[in-house]
Amino acid sequence: MLDVKAGTLAELNAAVDPVTALLATEDGGPAAAFLSPKARKALAEQAKEEGFTGKAGETVSFKFRDGDKERRYVLVGLGKRKDAGTDAHRKAGAALYRAYKTRFETLWLAAGAQAAVAAEGLWLGSYAFTNYKKPDAEPKLKLVRLVCASAGEAKKVQSAVDRAALGAEAVTFTRDLVNLAPSDKSPEAVAEVAKSLAGGDVTVEVIDRKQAEKQGMNLLVAVGRGAERGPRMVHLTYKPKGAKRKVALVGKGITFDSGGLSLKPPASMETMKMDMAGAALVLGVFKVLARLKVKAEVHGYAALAYNLPGPDAVKPGDVIKGMNGKTVEILNTDAEGRLVLADALHLAASEKPSAILDYATLTGAALVALGSGITAAMTNDRALLAKVTASSKRCDEAIWELPLPKDYEDMIKSKIADLLNIGKVRGEAGTIVGGLFLREFVGDVPWVHLDIAGPAWTDGGTALSAPGGTGALVRTTLDWLGGL
Repeated sequence: MLDVKAGTLAELNAAVDPVTALLATEDGGPAAAFLSPKARKALAEQAKEEGFTGKAGETVSFKFRDGDKERRYVLVGLGKRKDAGTDAHRKAGAALYRAYKTRFETLWLAAGAQAAVAAEGLWLGSYAFTNYKKPDAEPKLKLVRLVCASAGEAKKVQSAVDRAALGAEAVTFTRDLVNLAPSDKSPEAVAEVAKSLAGGDVTVEVIDRKQAEKQGMNLLVAVGRGAERGPRMVHLTYKPKGAKRKVALVGKGITFDSGGLSLKPPASMETMKMDMAGAALVLGVFKVLARLKVKAEVHGYAALAYNLPGPDAVKPGDVIKGMNGKTVEILNTDAEGRLVLADALHLAASEKPSAILDYATLTGAALVALGSGITAAMTNDRALLAKVTASSKRCDEAIWELPLPKDYEDMIKSKIADLLNIGKVRGEAGTIVGGLFLREFVGDVPWVHLDIAGPAWTDGGTALSAPGGTGALVRTTLDWLGGL
């Protein structure tokens, strides 16, 4: 990862490297303590001559003389001042990296109170998936120094930056898993990745198909029946000394989703390597839990399977008994994520945690309703959701609650089994139907279901993510865990 270190004004004055300032459209110059008011005004005038307006993500670079010293300055736009909050600073950091990654080896960045957020943006913007293709040009930028007024301030900023770095590392880890080709991440292969996270306060148990059958994880096994490479249930446990609370994170891990016998159209399969983004998120979080010194006991579950139309694939009309004893009539084998999650949620609830969060690229309906930038949330505990939402706001990862109406419960009632795996009225309330189904498997444990079908993937890239997996809600989850 890019090296980001806090530095003092004295160190900046002794250096010759370019320095970056962040400006909103209305600013009359960079609000940087190392510049005199006269220099700020003159710098703003020169930027204007270069055509710089301060709009979000805009960059410009030129040499500027302040007294006897000439230095190269880089300016990055924040957009309108009223919008120049944490998200704007994070995106400015990403824009800075992308614009100058092949031009400078070292940059100074004056971001004030938003230094750690801007650093987070630098890391998120620097991500590139290179497992199968070399980058067009190797990045030259290796170090960014954050301008601080004093050594004392630099120490505080560095502490915040180091914490942000762990979050970015977790996001990177998650993105890498999502971006792997499906044949390179069989359920067994992802389970091996999970096992590599064991050590210290983290233990990992992997349950294979035979063990899953013995333990009654019939829904997980049913989804994986069409594939030669069988399913896995991964249980990770982080148990620090003195932990007073216990929580669980559950992730859908369909490492490739063809739809099974309810086969998807070819174009709809092209991105289905991302259908394990929920499980990847859980593993990404566990990558850094111990180093973040989270105080709670955390259990993680990754329900892993290929969904393929093999000789023994589960069929529409089959009835499968879940781990909690409830029977499910399968009407559509492409509604498989809720099946593997059902057994994982029951397993999590059996540990009697104080809260369960589950993450799943569950429904295309969530993408239709909320687009690619907002996660759909459903819950049986509004107080728990409020805390998760507060974390999402601090991390600028949008969450929008959808209801779980009692009147809709009949939509998943089967005539021959306890539950249907899709709603009776096709095409209606698909995301809510998924949430209602999952609620049947958590008992009375406080629970939030997070449908990340939209935010977990980007075809064309975003301000903070290259095309592919985004690592959505990793930072939100770490923020929430940090508050326990």
